[in-house]
Amino acid sequence: MIDYTRIQKDCFWDLYISKKDIDTILERDDMRKKKMLFEKILLNSTKLFTDLKIFDSEQLAWLLEDYNTPKFNQEYAFRRKNMAEVYFFNKPLLIDDLKWVA
Repeated sequence: MIDYTRIQKDCFWDLYISKKDIDTILERDDMRKKKMLFEKILLNSTKLFTDLKIFDSEQLAWLLEDYNTPKFNQEYAFRRKNMAEVYFFNKPLLIDDLKWVA
């Protein structure tokens, strides 16, 4: 179940997006808008893994693969992207701070 109110509050504090707008983005094949929604969630969501589940697995894999970390807040964006890759697709953890030390 999508928590539209939290996504709107967390991720779209800088612009207005309705529940219908989010549903339309998810239903249609406009990858530019899907990327925008994905990036807003990736960088701003307080419940990252829960919110990324709004994308189907194939789309999420593509969005993560296609995402280029911006120069601004690069380390933060890289960490969140890598955590999502590990959580959803069992990719290698590249964040030393989060690795288990034996």
